[in-house]
Amino acid sequence: MTSAQNLNGIKVMVIDDSNTIRRSAEIFLKQAGCEVILAEDGFDALAKITDYLPDIIFVDVMMPRLDGYQTCSLIKKNPRYHATPVVMLSSKDGLFDRARGRMVGSDEYLTKPFTKDSLLNVVAERASRLVSSHQ
Repeated sequence: MTSAQNLNGIKVMVIDDSNTIRRSAEIFLKQAGCEVILAEDGFDALAKITDYLPDIIFVDVMMPRLDGYQTCSLIKKNPRYHATPVVMLSSKDGLFDRARGRMVGSDEYLTKPFTKDSLLNVVAERASRLVSSHQ
């Protein structure tokens, strides 16, 4: 797929304590037509998730207060969001980190710094699965 993907109307939540990561993800996603919800940490995300009902959630592993694993686990334990894809974001790309993400229910793992294409490809792939599961 190319970076000119049309992802109009897909609601994407980006949870990261780094303003730079949040902003770059927001720019990439908005250019592709996504609706973007930003959260600074897990508590912020949990407060916003019911208002926005995102189609896909990106969550940073290393965050203060509530880390990405705890946030993912809380999201996945809620029956309303159990099927919502959660993608872990981390600068660490180890087998242990990926396994731990799977254990708390994450659907995918994206290494930071991510490229526009890698971010949009994950959204496009997950969005196509959402569409096919709703048909």
